Amino acid sequence: MTIETIILSILALPLLGALINGIFGKNLPKKIVGTIATVVMFASFGLAITAFSSLHEMKIVHLYQFINFESFHLNFSLQVDALSIWMTLIVTGVGSLIHLFSMGYMSHDKGYYKFFTYLNIFIFSMLILILGSNYFMLFFGWEGVGICSYLLIGFHFSDEKKGLLNSVAARKAFIMNRIGDLGLLIGLFLILAQFGTLEYRELAQMILVEGINPTTWMMFGITFCLFIGATGKSAQIPLFTWLPDAMAGPTPVSALIHAATMVTAGIFLVVRSNFLFELAPMTQDIMLYVGLATSLVAAFIAMRQNDIKKVLAYSTVSQLGFIFVSLGMGGYTAAIFHVTTHAFFKALLFLGSGSVIHAMSDEQDIRQMGGLKKYIPITHITFLIGTLAIAGFPFLSGFFSKDEILAHALHHNIIIYISLAFSALLTAIYMFRLYFVVFYGKFRGSDEVKHHLHESPLNMTLPLMVLAVLSVIGGVLNIPSLFGEGISHWMSHFLEHTTLGLSAVDPVHLSNGQTIMLMTSASILTIIALVVSYFIYVKKESVPVSDDKITGWVKLSANKLYLDEIYNFLFVKPIELISTFGHRFFEVAFLNKSIYGFANLVGKSGEIVRKWQSGIVSSYILWMVFGIVGLVLYIIIKK
Repeated sequence: MTIETIILSILALPLLGALINGIFGKNLPKKIVGTIATVVMFASFGLAITAFSSLHEMKIVHLYQFINFESFHLNFSLQVDALSIWMTLIVTGVGSLIHLFSMGYMSHDKGYYKFFTYLNIFIFSMLILILGSNYFMLFFGWEGVGICSYLLIGFHFSDEKKGLLNSVAARKAFIMNRIGDLGLLIGLFLILAQFGTLEYRELAQMILVEGINPTTWMMFGITFCLFIGATGKSAQIPLFTWLPDAMAGPTPVSALIHAATMVTAGIFLVVRSNFLFELAPMTQDIMLYVGLATSLVAAFIAMRQNDIKKVLAYSTVSQLGFIFVSLGMGGYTAAIFHVTTHAFFKALLFLGSGSVIHAMSDEQDIRQMGGLKKYIPITHITFLIGTLAIAGFPFLSGFFSKDEILAHALHHNIIIYISLAFSALLTAIYMFRLYFVVFYGKFRGSDEVKHHLHESPLNMTLPLMVLAVLSVIGGVLNIPSLFGEGISHWMSHFLEHTTLGLSAVDPVHLSNGQTIMLMTSASILTIIALVVSYFIYVKKESVPVSDDKITGWVKLSANKLYLDEIYNFLFVKPIELISTFGHRFFEVAFLNKSIYGFANLVGKSGEIVRKWQSGIVSSYILWMVFGIVGLVLYIIIKK
């Protein structure tokens, strides 16, 4: 098959699965529905591997021309290069495992066929986003991902207990993402006004080859608007509070949104637009410090969360902040490296939490768990691997990807390095707390739940085992030169080979001594966090206290720094007051009265005119005579 056929098939397969299940799924057995959705995903992943192995140069796949003016054209076309293919591998690979896991996790759900339809459309939209050759295609996929996330987060909107919570969480995600999307849209219009095109290749040609450099403020405006869009999708301050609330959706949705797809869209946007951001150092600085603040704030909040999924949600926000710090320093390949490893261990952790929740009969409060390692051994081992990987335990995937970002930070600014290292330490602390509280100590749940504790079926544990292996070995994709020149920085070389602009960015090279120092210090911090957490939560058997007993900084962390309350006071309440006033003044007092008054006037006049229509012929003749006399008098007077 040609590369064009392969790429089109990668896109078509998830869409085909969505169409089949969307049209016929209601009348098909659940196993058939799940099998169709999962098989098309694995087939798409297999084709992505084929495209990856045959990639030698950037390729444009034209579909059709959407707009063709003399000075502007807009194409539905795809761009096949190292960045888009690598992201395709992540999306389809991790997405396939999540589909397989969902077959078991959602097996008792009434909306089974709708769930898999939405999942397939979600993947299709994400593939459009990353494979498009221009910002129009990116925006098309961007909005598709947004609407699918709304449908999936609020999937259980009819649930008697949590239906309202799910609906509000979906609405919150949709609205906050629309704020970011407005910024993105303004950025695209600015690009179009300045350069006359939305094609990545043409923009790169103008900037990198022809040397067309707009004014500093224009580039700042363009890149800052793009960053606002990335802030919404990738959950950075201030548009990040939707992501933890998105936990209201089914756990496979959490894994899909948080690990490999939606939250990486903003990062992909920045990396794809690297040649624009390199001309806007002010935007890069803003991105750096916003990412740093997000990483620290989210890590602090995660320290005392007691919902197993909320801990992982704030962990995702913190890791995304970590990645944006790398982007702000120009570490684009380091960012994609951490996106890759994060996809492995965060999907593992979310699916692992789903396996725990499945065993616990839908209980998510870690204070009701404990001692689960002997009841769900496979989930326990895989969850431990994911915890060690995200904590940066030596030689696991997260260790290498975090270390590369820390290397950029050390080269950039020692204060940034110390702050990031502190954020990494907090990550290790709250993740080891989560692990020990869930899997060690005595079981603290009810006897009924304890009686039903069981390991998940194979279609749920198999994805966990695959992701655990990837979380262990994923670091070899971009290991530092300390381990040998022949195998070092493979991902960096691969991404820079055909991706526009990346080869022009100067990489950071540290000496072997500096590399060893970085790795040693990171390892020491992680091991200290492990030992201290083990002593507190295993040896001392400490258990998180109830909400009414927390005080001080613990209360701040548990209550999420009261950010939702602050947002509610600053934005939600004023908008509600303005809406209430507008309703009472404009609709009730003005519009209703004026419209109803006009309608009543028409009605009254109709009643008057209706009386003229008496049905008596002599009356009509009389009025005709009056009319003729009036007309004659008018003619005489006019003469």
